[in-house]
Amino acid sequence: MLKIYLKQIADIAIYGDAREESYYPVLKDLLNEHGASTGKKNTHITILPKKTEGGNPDFRVWDGKLHITGYIEAKDPTVENLDKIEDTEQLKIYRHTFPNLILTNFLEFRLYRNGVLTDKVLVGRPLILNKVKTTPPPEKEPEFMQLLEKFFSFSIPNVYDAKTLAIELAKRTRFLKDEVIAQELREEQLSGKGFIRGFYKAFRDYLIGSLTEDEFSDLYAQTITYGLFAARSRCDNGFNRKLAYDNIPQTIGILKDVFQFVSWGSLPPQMEWIIDDISEILAVTDIHKLLHQYFHEGKGKDPIIHFYETFLAQYDPKTREMRGVYYTPEPVVSYIVRSLHSILKEQFNRPDGFSDKNVTVLDPAAGTLTFLAETAKVAVEEFVIKYGEGGRDNFIKDHILKNFYAFELMMAPYAVGHLKMSFLLEELGYRLAMDDRVKLYLTNTLEMEELPETQLPGMSSLSEESHLAGRLKKEHPILVILGNPPYSVSSVNKSNFIEQEMNVYKEDVRTERNIQPLSDDYIKFIRFAHWKIDRDGKGIIGMITNNSYLSGLIHRGMRKKLLDSFNEIYILNLHGN
Repeated sequence: MLKIYLKQIADIAIYGDAREESYYPVLKDLLNEHGASTGKKNTHITILPKKTEGGNPDFRVWDGKLHITGYIEAKDPTVENLDKIEDTEQLKIYRHTFPNLILTNFLEFRLYRNGVLTDKVLVGRPLILNKVKTTPPPEKEPEFMQLLEKFFSFSIPNVYDAKTLAIELAKRTRFLKDEVIAQELREEQLSGKGFIRGFYKAFRDYLIGSLTEDEFSDLYAQTITYGLFAARSRCDNGFNRKLAYDNIPQTIGILKDVFQFVSWGSLPPQMEWIIDDISEILAVTDIHKLLHQYFHEGKGKDPIIHFYETFLAQYDPKTREMRGVYYTPEPVVSYIVRSLHSILKEQFNRPDGFSDKNVTVLDPAAGTLTFLAETAKVAVEEFVIKYGEGGRDNFIKDHILKNFYAFELMMAPYAVGHLKMSFLLEELGYRLAMDDRVKLYLTNTLEMEELPETQLPGMSSLSEESHLAGRLKKEHPILVILGNPPYSVSSVNKSNFIEQEMNVYKEDVRTERNIQPLSDDYIKFIRFAHWKIDRDGKGIIGMITNNSYLSGLIHRGMRKKLLDSFNEIYILNLHGN
C-alpha cells in the first residue's frame, strides 16, 4: 500500500509543475484504501475548499452522515520542516479547535490529540524525493498503519456537564467566526452578492445600526451555535444540521429564518463542514440529561444560567467586557424579585404580587432570562398557594405569556433565553403550544427609531420583532422594570433617543469635572426605565447595583430628576435602598 502511494507521489513531484493540491487525490486514495482494508466501509474523505492560506484544513474524514473522524492539514512535499508549520498561528488554531488532527507533507505524518502531538512517522525521505528526484523507499509502514488506525478510531467523547460543552462549542464557534464567516463576507463583498452579506445587511438595518462586519461575524456565529443548541434540546432521535430547522420552535421566527438557510440552503462548503462539526458535538452530548438534572430533579446549579457566561469567557472575553455580560448570582436575583413581589403587595395594593393579572413586567436587558424566569416562578407559586393547581395552565397562558416581557440585543442569549423559559414552563406544568411564545424580543432597548419592513428573503421576522418591541416601548404600560443591565463606561450604545434622554440627568452637572459615569450603559438603562414609567404612571424599577456607585451617580445628576418623580417611581437596588 505504502510503496504504491510513494510511487504516485514521486510521479507527481518529478513531473515538475505540481502544486500542493496535485497530491490530494493520492492521499485520498490511500486513506480510502486503508479504510476498506480495515473494515471501515463508510469512510468518506472530503477535500475541503481553501481560498486562502487560512480558513479550514484540507481534508475532512467522516462517515458521510453524522460522525466526523478528524481533519488533515497538508503541505507541499518540498516543505521538509514541519516544526516550523507546527508553530504557525494557523496550526495553533487547528490544534486548539479540532481534537483529532493530522499534519503532513505527504511524507511525514504527525497526529495531534486535543492539540498534543502523540505520534510522528516519516514514511519516505524528502531528500530522495526533492533532490534525487526518485521514489523514496517506504519506511516504518507498521508505525504508519498504527498512526492511521489511531486516527480512524477516534470518536468525540460524550459531554455531559454544561461547562465542558460550553468550552467545546466555543472553540468551534470561534473558528466559524474568524476562519469561515469573516472570510465569506470578504468574498461576497468582492462579488457583490451572497446570502451571508444579505443577513449582515438585515441585522445592521434592523437591529444594530453601527454593526461592523467583524461584529456581525461574531453575532452570526453565535446565532448558529445557539440555534443548534436549542434545536438539539428538542430532538430525540439523532441530530444533525439538517434536522435543526424542524426542531426550532415556530414562535422563534428569527431563528427559523436563519436555519432555513443553515439547514436547507446552499451553504458555502467551508461553512457546511464546521457547522456539521458543531452539530456532532451536540449530537453526542446528552443534553436532555444535562437539563433534566436541574429543571426536573432540582440537582446542582442551573446549567443555562451559567452556560452563556462560560461560553463567552472561552469564546471572546472582549465581547463579554464590551457588552457588560456578567452572570448574576441566583440569590441576588431571588432577593430582587421577592422584594418587588412584597412591594407590589404592600405599596401598590396588589395582594397577589406578581400573580396579579394586571401586573406587567419588563426586563430591558434580559440576557438568558434569569430575572423573568424567577419572576414567573414566584408568580406561579403565589397563584398555586392561593388558588390551587386547577387553573395553573390558564394562568400561565393568560398572564405569564401575556404580561411578562423582555428585551435582549445579543442573539446568543436571546436564543438561550427562549430555550430556558420553555423548560421552566414545563417544570411549572405548562408545555408551550405551537402558537405560544415567550415575549422575549430581539431589540436594542435604547433605540426608538421605527424600522421599515425588510424585503430581504428569509429575514422578515427580524423587522417584525423590532416592530413588536417598538410598540411595547412606546404604547404598552409597564408596572415593574427589573434586571441587571450591562455595565460599560465606554458605551457603544449611542442611539439618538438615549443620548437625548441622558441630557435630563446631565443638565444640572455639566460644570462638574467628570460626568463620564453618567454615560455608562447601566445608567442609560436606568434612564430608559425612568422614562418608560414616567410615561406610563406609577411603577417600580428594581435593578442591581452597589450603594456607593449608585449614590455617587444620584448626587451627580440623577437625584433631583428621580426625586421629581418620587410619587411615581420606587427605586430598589441591591441593598434595598
